[in-house]
Amino acid sequence: MLSSAPGLLVIAASNGENLKLGQRFVEAAQKLDTTADLLDLTTIELPLFTPRTQQGETPAAIAALQAQLLAAPRWVICAPEYNGSIPPCLTNAIAWLSVQGDDFRALFNGRPIAMATFSGGGGMELLLSLRIQLTHLGAEVVGRQLLSNHAKPPKDDSIADLLQRLLQMTPLQL
Repeated sequence: MLSSAPGLLVIAASNGENLKLGQRFVEAAQKLDTTADLLDLTTIELPLFTPRTQQGETPAAIAALQAQLLAAPRWVICAPEYNGSIPPCLTNAIAWLSVQGDDFRALFNGRPIAMATFSGGGGMELLLSLRIQLTHLGAEVVGRQLLSNHAKPPKDDSIADLLQRLLQMTPLQL
């Protein structure tokens, strides 16, 4: 489903289990009468952001990504744990987005965000690292998070509860 202004954007930072988890969030949102789009970050071609990147070298995909993120008042991020932290495609996208405009926090300031992981590892290091980064950027991160793996699959009631908490949050108008 692709709508012009979804109530929720589910961002998947892998094309495996977290993409499947993201789809479950989209389906659960629809059951709560909320429009939701699914964004697979692995489909966006972004070069590696480095400090050597000069003004004017921003990839064309960033403008479209930024517009899609701005259009949704709330996000769910579904990401696996990579080497005890945030996956490279998510870190790279945030790095590119952070150099757009005069205020690198503008995209995140006051934005309600929920976090979920289906991780082959522990998953907790991802959730801690991502919470620190999102909070630093000014996001309002939901207190509850979803940690799942093959031994502990995500439950429908946990997904619904996390979404209900997220949907009760109001984005700040700055």
